[in-house]
Amino acid sequence: MKKQMFEKPLGMRDTLPELYQQKERVRNVLSEQLGSWGYHYLDTPILEYYETVGGASAIQDQQLFKLLDQQGHTLVMRPDMTAPIARVAASRLKDQPMPYRLAYAGPVFRAQQFEGGRPAQFEQVGIELIGDPSIYGDGEVIALLAKSLEKIGLPAYQITVGHIGFVRGLLDEVFPEDKEIIEKFIHLLHRKNRVGFEELLEHQSINQQDKDRILQLLTLKGNGDLIDRARQVALSNEKMVEALEELGALKGVLKGYEVTDVMEYDLTLVSHMSYYTGILFEGYAPGLGGLICNGGRYDQLLPAFQSNTSATGFAIHLDDVIEALGQQESQEKPEVLYFKNQQEFLKAVKTAEQSRSEGKRVIIQRKGEDHE
Repeated sequence: MKKQMFEKPLGMRDTLPELYQQKERVRNVLSEQLGSWGYHYLDTPILEYYETVGGASAIQDQQLFKLLDQQGHTLVMRPDMTAPIARVAASRLKDQPMPYRLAYAGPVFRAQQFEGGRPAQFEQVGIELIGDPSIYGDGEVIALLAKSLEKIGLPAYQITVGHIGFVRGLLDEVFPEDKEIIEKFIHLLHRKNRVGFEELLEHQSINQQDKDRILQLLTLKGNGDLIDRARQVALSNEKMVEALEELGALKGVLKGYEVTDVMEYDLTLVSHMSYYTGILFEGYAPGLGGLICNGGRYDQLLPAFQSNTSATGFAIHLDDVIEALGQQESQEKPEVLYFKNQQEFLKAVKTAEQSRSEGKRVIIQRKGEDHE
């Protein structure tokens, strides 16, 4: 028991004052930015029912923190924010005029393997655009993400955009009866394991043309003539052609928002969140190995809550963004007013009140031997 006195559960972290202030500053900037685009904040419980949000979240079961309530129901600590908001949208907000715009900020929890080294609690700030199935909805969400990252002062970042329909369209065509092998390819793409992907492909009994098309898939990254090259892989596959048409239209929308300089396209992009159905995206910052944000369209999630509504959104990983921002100049140190006796104390209180009314930070401190 003594050994655990100063330790925390695996993956949990303390937030000390300097980091807390930095996170608060970024949170406030994002709040102002998201609000200026018409997004309204809401909050959801940290605990949700396993049978509803736990199952819909698309997070692996072994990563869920579970507990029982007094009635014997299995609860989970929310592993993401999208599934709880989908629950709210499909229930308490179901009569709202569409579309509507929601924002959130709060911690999510995912259990980590002992050797994982990843946090089990981390904070996300994000939005959900509910009820806009158009490409302009996708464009708004991606543009707002880019503008938000710029607003908080990230010196450099990139947003990579893909379409899950393109990848799944190709694999569904080549392996129409083998869902297991499709998920293996998806998993390797998510892990960006090109060697493993090519080895798995080598062992498949399919014709050479389809092998060549899948190998070409791995080259479909960048800008320029990407969509033209992708058409040579899509051939007449309707799902893939539709995905390319959406990406082409999205480019036009993002050009209108003047955010194309931070965009790159990657048609191998997939996600571990299985509820994405269309355009999806990830954000990166130099020097960080992981994502700083991600999002996409999830038109099949709200139907899981019996609401036939489309949706798209993004989540900014606040802790990773803070790491990308690096060590920033801390807030101005507060002025310290020392006193030795009651008379000086009363004078210091008046002075401090005046200074605080002017927006200054002031500490009143009894003067002891250490402050002589």
